[in-house]
Amino acid sequence: MYTNFNLSVIIPCYNEEKTIIEVVTKVNLQSKISFLNKIEIIVVDDGSRDRSVALLKELNFSNLKIIEHENNKGKGAALITGFKEASGEVILIQDADKEYNPDDYEKILSVFTKTEADVVYGSRFLGSSEYTRLHFFYHFLANKILTFTCNLFTNLNMTDMETGYKSFKKSFIEKINLKEKSFGIEPELTIKLAKTRAKFFEVAISYNGRSYEEGKKIGLKDAFIAIYCIFKYSLLR
Repeated sequence: MYTNFNLSVIIPCYNEEKTIIEVVTKVNLQSKISFLNKIEIIVVDDGSRDRSVALLKELNFSNLKIIEHENNKGKGAALITGFKEASGEVILIQDADKEYNPDDYEKILSVFTKTEADVVYGSRFLGSSEYTRLHFFYHFLANKILTFTCNLFTNLNMTDMETGYKSFKKSFIEKINLKEKSFGIEPELTIKLAKTRAKFFEVAISYNGRSYEEGKKIGLKDAFIAIYCIFKYSLLR
């Protein structure tokens, strides 16, 4: 268990000029959390064609690192790039939109200070969060199916495998070799961390899901990719 630690926040970004500055600014504000020594913010721009990078470069944050992919490779590729650059004892994934609220960091990260947790996920479905936006029943159903299937193979009882808020000790991410370039990184990451015998915890988080008109990117195709990845990485040694 940690008393104080350094945090690396990895933010994959693809055409998020409307939200990226607000998100990064709010992440930076979490530096006030008492048990954090410092926060390192790593934005991996995944080939954006809008003003995301230009806006980020206008920020005057000494703890912000911007890494650019020349072409769009996918969320998984952006995360893998970010993980290689992370220096904190704990790594947390943050989406570049406003679906997930950085004000939940203290709740998520405090688990590392209170328990022997190696991995902490923020769950949208535990039922004790401050708020959750209601929409996309079929996304909810797909998430439940994917989480259930993943639980069958990992023998975990998690409620939200597809959550955007995944955090873990850096020492555990260094034990696994990630390959998925797309949203398939979600089940791959979970299954491979479970195979290391990492201790998993979940906490309830708030969620303000956006519509496709607002820029949501994940779709039905990604659900099928996730199912494939669950079987692939569960059955592979």
